[in-house]
Amino acid sequence: MSSNYISAESVIETYEGKDLGLSYTPQCSIFKVWAPTAFAVSLVLYATGGNGIVSRSGDYRDGGRIINMRRSDGGVWEITVSGDLKGKYYMYRAVFADGTINEAADPYATAVSANGVRTAIVDLQDSNPEGWELDRSPVLPHPADAVIYELHVRDFSAHESSGLKHKGKFKAFTETGLKDSAGLALGIDHLAELGITHVHLLPVFDYQTVDELSVPGEAPRSPLFTDYNWGYDPQHYNVPEGSYSTDPADPLTRIREFKEMVQALHSRGISVIMDVVYNHTYSIEQGPFQPLVPDYFYRHDYSGRLSDGSGVGNELATELPMVRKYIKDSLAYWAAEYHIDGFRFDLMGLMDSVTMRELTEQLRLEINPSLLLYGEPWTGGESPLASKTLKGVQRGKGYAVFNDHFRSAIKGDSDGWGKGFVTGEYGKEGAVASGIKGAIHEFTDSPVETVNYVTAHDNLNLWDKIIATQGLRHEARLPELENGRLRGGGDLEAALEQADPYFGVDPLDVLDNETVRRSLLANGIILTSQGVPFLQAGDELLRSKFGDHNSYRSPDCINAIRWENKKRFLPVYQYYKGLIGLRRSHPAFRLHGRQAIERSLEFLRCEDGVVAYMLKNHAGGDVWSNIVVIFNANMGSVMQSLPETSGCWNIVVDHTHAGSEAFRQAEGGSVEVAGLSMMVLYDKYGEAGPRSKIVEVHYERPDGDYRGWNLWVWGTGIQDGQQDFRHMEDGHAVARIEVLPGTASIGYILRLNDWEEKDGSGDRFIDCSGIEEPVKVMVSERQQALAGSADETLPMIS
Repeated sequence: MSSNYISAESVIETYEGKDLGLSYTPQCSIFKVWAPTAFAVSLVLYATGGNGIVSRSGDYRDGGRIINMRRSDGGVWEITVSGDLKGKYYMYRAVFADGTINEAADPYATAVSANGVRTAIVDLQDSNPEGWELDRSPVLPHPADAVIYELHVRDFSAHESSGLKHKGKFKAFTETGLKDSAGLALGIDHLAELGITHVHLLPVFDYQTVDELSVPGEAPRSPLFTDYNWGYDPQHYNVPEGSYSTDPADPLTRIREFKEMVQALHSRGISVIMDVVYNHTYSIEQGPFQPLVPDYFYRHDYSGRLSDGSGVGNELATELPMVRKYIKDSLAYWAAEYHIDGFRFDLMGLMDSVTMRELTEQLRLEINPSLLLYGEPWTGGESPLASKTLKGVQRGKGYAVFNDHFRSAIKGDSDGWGKGFVTGEYGKEGAVASGIKGAIHEFTDSPVETVNYVTAHDNLNLWDKIIATQGLRHEARLPELENGRLRGGGDLEAALEQADPYFGVDPLDVLDNETVRRSLLANGIILTSQGVPFLQAGDELLRSKFGDHNSYRSPDCINAIRWENKKRFLPVYQYYKGLIGLRRSHPAFRLHGRQAIERSLEFLRCEDGVVAYMLKNHAGGDVWSNIVVIFNANMGSVMQSLPETSGCWNIVVDHTHAGSEAFRQAEGGSVEVAGLSMMVLYDKYGEAGPRSKIVEVHYERPDGDYRGWNLWVWGTGIQDGQQDFRHMEDGHAVARIEVLPGTASIGYILRLNDWEEKDGSGDRFIDCSGIEEPVKVMVSERQQALAGSADETLPMIS
């Protein structure tokens, strides 16, 4: 079970087992912790959760029962304790050769006391809500079908206008049937009605800087604590955050309520993505790793100092085997135990590319082939890591990266006055066009390797950014903010009462406002581009954070979503809903591959503040024959000529309305597009053929080890290049390859990672001619070795 990791300083034993942490049964509990450099390790059992107070070094009272652990292979210390320990708490006490004694929670903790002081012993079966065993993730046929909505748990429900009872809690997502005074849906009903497919939750694991035992109106009990945080300060990676629980002191409540939230979203057809932070920890000495394995989990520079590519003082050394294992184990736990449907990786540039490749492969093959995985392809500072996961590294690897090129081309810089295409800057048309194509001629092999967005939780949100570029901050009376407070001091809530970020919006003609027009144009581009669209919560309600560009610890009065805006700006909400419905009902906006885009997408104009393109010939199997999309970023209207057609051009989106039903027609061979608006037209319905046919490759290896193996394919007509095995079936690894209907054959090579090894010699081909049903091919290691000619088709199975 063990191997040796050799570093420049020492030999560190590693462990491959999947049983670290606590294995509980009513009869006994098994505790295992990896602490290879410790001289001795003891289990300390407690009757209480520590009351939120960490014991001082050397003072281990509070009823602790000390049990010596024994060292086993791989640097693991373990002990089996008989009897039912449910309801107790535990810590590990490690003694090192220099006499240092550290007491720490279990790094693999799955339940903790309030504020994460001690590890709790629970039976996870007790945390399952009624019907949990029947909970299923919504079906995601292809990553291009996703529409992601980024949301903070507390922001969702904190404002009075939400009408939600469990403000700031997981349970707010379980409340249904709520409506505002105009009868408009609120809360989870709003999300379902909007049409998004995935909710991306800002960090919901246990984080450090919010006091879970805080009392409203009382001062924080420690300078460490704030009342609010986004959550990018990890404490316990495998435990839900307690401040979102109705009872943080009960270790099971936060787990059960988290599952209830997931269950509620799944029941409405919405998948759940977790924002995860495996690039740094908030604290080192008080963090989850340093007390038990000093200096191992953190990356160091060439002089031996802690590296700081995160900008917060440390980086996790993801390239080391036990750090990589921890990350993979943690992700697998969330996906399996909590039915999580995807992960967004914070500062993914600080995670080495091998770890990203391996975790993607493992999660898809072993747990859920439809998991969405994406992250930030940058760092927060300089790092000595050689194999950073930056833009382009994700090519063919099954995960996506945020497209900041597209973001900047659309809006300009993130916090200042800098302008982009929709905010008044000419010369950005080519960069916008590149994003519309899914960056396939920039840094992706496939459109689903790019997450397209204009704004996220970081930096100015969309409304506030547009106000900044228009020079309207003063007119909107936006306060000067710093760290969630007024710069210079004063009453923040009073200042916000005086602010009016919507001062120029006519409630009787919302869509005629310039700022509204620019905001709709920005996300209109996102929702009609190839790739995976990503919206920030509240964009559809013209959400403002009063100019706060970094609201990570600002109060609810800044961060909370103001649900009253739905009624106030209803035409904006309806426009977003219409665009999302258009995207989800027409596959032309969701093409699956590079070749499909190159064949189907043609630009008509890309100059002078106008970008126009056509999706042609039933792109992606769409029922519409040809679709024209026009973006006009000029203040005034423009005329756009339209391709010749035997039918007429039907308008489904313009400056007044968005949807998928035609509400007027273009007269003649051109159309007038209003200033700061978009237009979508189609010429006629037709009999669309099938989008693709499927070739299933079942790969069998006698050693049963499929790690790193993939297919390199060509001739598909949709997406050539790397194709991963996505699930196991009867002991075989299975890949599903989309092939353009009418394709006679496709070629493939079986390879390990990036050509480290090949299974078989020469090119192989699969005959697809005359077959419309799924083609199933069995490939074994032996067949590959014994196969004759390179074009011999392998046996089909049904």
